Amino acid sequence: MILTAHQPVYLPWLGLFHKIALSDLFISFNQVQYQDEDWNNRNKILTPEGPLWLTVPALNKGRLDRKFTDIEISNTLPWRRKHWNTLRMNYGKTPYFSQYADYFEDIYRRDWNTLAELNESMLSWFLEILGIETPIRRADEFDFKGSKGDLVLDMCIQMNADAFIFGAQGEKYADLNAFEKRHIYVVFQEYNHPVYPQLDDRFVSHLSIVDLLFRCGDSSLDIIMSENLGREEIMSAIGVRG
Repeated sequence: MILTAHQPVYLPWLGLFHKIALSDLFISFNQVQYQDEDWNNRNKILTPEGPLWLTVPALNKGRLDRKFTDIEISNTLPWRRKHWNTLRMNYGKTPYFSQYADYFEDIYRRDWNTLAELNESMLSWFLEILGIETPIRRADEFDFKGSKGDLVLDMCIQMNADAFIFGAQGEKYADLNAFEKRHIYVVFQEYNHPVYPQLDDRFVSHLSIVDLLFRCGDSSLDIIMSENLGREEIMSAIGVRG
């Protein structure tokens, strides 16, 4: 079994969907500590003036000492209306905006209390639309122990994983010897960001998945996976290791 995990992020980038598509199971790391000024509550879209952050306001009190599941959204600010209007203004004329507009209009009309609830709900929809069938489980359903690399290793052991896909930053904290002793194959994702039609001849990478969806629609998954590591290569490597 190929396993991967990530904390819940808002309007994720393409690389996260590549990791999930390669895997048999995705764990939403909703029990990790909240990280301020990260991707937990914000991401970038494209405007004619360049990239623009969309940020979900989080309540400030003690948030840096709290688990992700406990982070509440500050709904006194009109962030939902702002995000929906910004998407309409900048993507309303893209080829596939009308195909997905009803979903986003509905999502920004609903009340959301916690950031994890919002992010995990949107991730499930994105996976369905892309055609990625990898099931999602939440970390708070289990009792994973440790932090950073040790936490990932314990999760792999409990889930009987044969391989784990880290993001590129995983090389900074993963103890490869510990994974080797448990016969768990480790992959560090090196995502080759695809180029697709945007504004004129310009291209800006590392934006939210919404930029790709609104512009490329049903071709989005093929674009995400193009010129990148495939599942077959991971399975072959696991088989060679025995």
